[in-house]
Amino acid sequence: MDLTGSRWRKSTRSGSSGGNCVEVADNLGGVVGVRDSKDQDGPPLAFSPTAWKSFIELAKQH
Repeated sequence: MDLTGSRWRKSTRSGSSGGNCVEVADNLGGVVGVRDSKDQDGPPLAFSPTAWKSFIELAKQH
């Protein structure tokens, strides 16, 4: 998976003390990348924009 050009961002709700955060890159068109902010060189996950939107909507309900 080539995520060259990804612009990674953390949630605005993430604290500055580190913790358990993920970063999301949704600027690629056709794929949404997700990675562990503490292991930025680790393997990212990739989701279709539709799957990512469904996940976010479900998370908002809980």
